[in-house]
Amino acid sequence: MGTVSTRLPTPPRPAAPPDTAGQAARSALWALAAVVAGVLAMGVTAGLGLWAAGAADLPGGTGAFIAVLAAVVVMASGGQIALSGDAGALAGTQAELTAMPLSVTLVGALVTGAVFLRPLRHHAVAPARALLALAVPTVLLWLAALGGLSALARHDFPISLGGGTSEDTGDLGDLFKDLLDAADPKVGFTTDVGPTLFYGLLWILGVLVVALLVSRSAPLPARYVRRHQAVRPAASAMLLLLLAYVAVALVIGLVVAATKGHTAETFAVLLLGLPNVAWLALGVGIGGSWEGRVEGPFGLPMPQILDSVLRGGDGGKDLSTVDLGSLASYDARAWWLLPIAAVLILGAAFVMAVRSPARVRPWQHGLHLGVAFGLAVLVVMPLTLVEARFGLSILGIGDLGALGAEVILRPNLWAMFGLAVLWGMVAGIIAGFLATRVRRRGEVPADTSRTEAPQAPRAP
Repeated sequence: MGTVSTRLPTPPRPAAPPDTAGQAARSALWALAAVVAGVLAMGVTAGLGLWAAGAADLPGGTGAFIAVLAAVVVMASGGQIALSGDAGALAGTQAELTAMPLSVTLVGALVTGAVFLRPLRHHAVAPARALLALAVPTVLLWLAALGGLSALARHDFPISLGGGTSEDTGDLGDLFKDLLDAADPKVGFTTDVGPTLFYGLLWILGVLVVALLVSRSAPLPARYVRRHQAVRPAASAMLLLLLAYVAVALVIGLVVAATKGHTAETFAVLLLGLPNVAWLALGVGIGGSWEGRVEGPFGLPMPQILDSVLRGGDGGKDLSTVDLGSLASYDARAWWLLPIAAVLILGAAFVMAVRSPARVRPWQHGLHLGVAFGLAVLVVMPLTLVEARFGLSILGIGDLGALGAEVILRPNLWAMFGLAVLWGMVAGIIAGFLATRVRRRGEVPADTSRTEAPQAPRAP
């Protein structure tokens, strides 16, 4: 008789606790990579643009160039730079500068967002805790980097107010020159740290939120998975539209650089302010307008037609309107902005409709794109604002604007918002009907290869 051996079942092993410390370390490393990559990309873009603009020859050598480079990156991140001047009791100065070098901004946003999304690419659903574990260190490290750049973005440049003093002015001229030398006149810039960190926080939060909205593969918490089907196609279509305008403007800029001369100046504009011009063309193309003026020796470097319109007011005192009509009065080719806007907006709408589920109706496409386009205008168009002023008075003679210059360019935002909503709704509805001829996600084609066999008649 054989023996029967019994084997007691092995109790299940307890599940290993999650490696929370390891996950936190990996999230921190990816956050550091996103911040470093974004800052480096912005620094390289700004450095090349400043070099093309001739900033390498600034008085002060390498230190001055590094300070200006840091200031440009700070401004591209939403920071504020304060200009200052000092010439003792002999001369008073007043200077203001509000502008964003949007080429640097766009490059930094794209690189930072891409690296931020990289560790999430293999997940279908991401818990909110995992997203926060990645987003919080990214925000904190970005603010730390912005604080360091703010410390670098300060410099004073010596200026000479007596260089043009005539040699035959006698003792009075010599006395005036000695007084100027004793005043040690200078002009410089510093960073307003508080507003810079506040707007830098809004900037990095906006970049991360937009990156999650426009990505087609980035995971979201389970409660938001169903809602993203209405949001992500429209958001990605808006990003595609904005990048398409930048790409078209880049091609035009390269052609101008190759055929019209002024190569260095053109590349400086491309590397520092290309989206400023491209997105202004988008707003003008849909019927929007800007108001502003230019007076004094400096103005907007490109395109020349824009500078001409802004100088066309009543002696430079009234604000000029920049729209299709005013631009076309200087160059009839400006009318092309209207059909270009129609084609590119309709193309973005079609991409949105094709990427949306098949159950979405054309009127829903119009609603989605109208809201998305309107919000994009509210976010993007204020970034094209330019306000620059410089005033000088010598020995109290004249006001600060008498020997100065001014550049103003402000969008008429709410009128443009209404136009964007209207354009988005019309383009979305048209694209919705066009997309019905294209197989889309969630659509099951009819299977005609299998037919139902006829049934034999039943016997009575």
